[in-house]
Amino acid sequence: MKLITWNIQWGLGADGRVDLKRIVDTARAMADFDVLCLQEVSRNYPGLENSGGADQFAQLAGLLPDHHAIEGIAVDRFTSGLGRQQFGNMIFTRFAPLQVLRHLLPWPADPTVPTMQRIALEAIVDAPSGALRVTTTHLEFYSAAQRLTQIEALRRIQADAASHARNVEQPKKSGGPFESRPRNSRGILTGDFNCPDSDPLIGRLQEPFGEGTPRYRDAWDIAQPGQTHAPTVGLFDKVQWEGRTSCFDFIFVSEDLAPLVRRVEVNSHTSASDHQPILLEIDT
Repeated sequence: MKLITWNIQWGLGADGRVDLKRIVDTARAMADFDVLCLQEVSRNYPGLENSGGADQFAQLAGLLPDHHAIEGIAVDRFTSGLGRQQFGNMIFTRFAPLQVLRHLLPWPADPTVPTMQRIALEAIVDAPSGALRVTTTHLEFYSAAQRLTQIEALRRIQADAASHARNVEQPKKSGGPFESRPRNSRGILTGDFNCPDSDPLIGRLQEPFGEGTPRYRDAWDIAQPGQTHAPTVGLFDKVQWEGRTSCFDFIFVSEDLAPLVRRVEVNSHTSASDHQPILLEIDT
């Protein structure tokens, strides 16, 4: 299975153009991906530079007709004169989504900085070896306190998923919303974590759980042990990132998937966003 994750900054490249086709073409050139996880997708936000207020959720779905398109709305508002505005993540999967869960992450007040609602979008996909959870997220940038609560929420989601593996099928509930669907600990967690790999929060996310819940592991460290993380921000946008580079984007896999990781690579050549896309190859 080939998976790509990318914070696309609503398609805004270093050249100032918003070009969603360029985003999709770049991803396709990296790999014939089975799953594509995107962050910073916009709908009706003309205030975002050169976005034109487009419905990017629909546009991206139109560019990827061979994949199931799954929306994860984090910010959902009605603005007078504009109407409904939405911002969030997407997952595109070639495998059928057996179940989709949308987890709004904690958003405790932090009046000292600008912040917004965040989401973890989870799709349980029908992979060749069985149900596999793919979750993509985008944590808060400005508030370290909020990132901490969001990391803890991601850990709780993993623990809950492991517990759901013990669900007993209820045949009499078939055909309705109570119908049992697969959910287990086998999971991939991707996205923009808005902190570097040296941040203690990245270590906290990977700490062990109690018995029965496999911990998360950084797929980069599995595929390229001892190698410094390749930077995923600041390579081309020197203004927004103030001339610095860092790794803010990660792919984590549950411990039970770690032996199956084959390759992790950062595309360091594209300037189609202020972030770089990452490719994971894993046997599933």
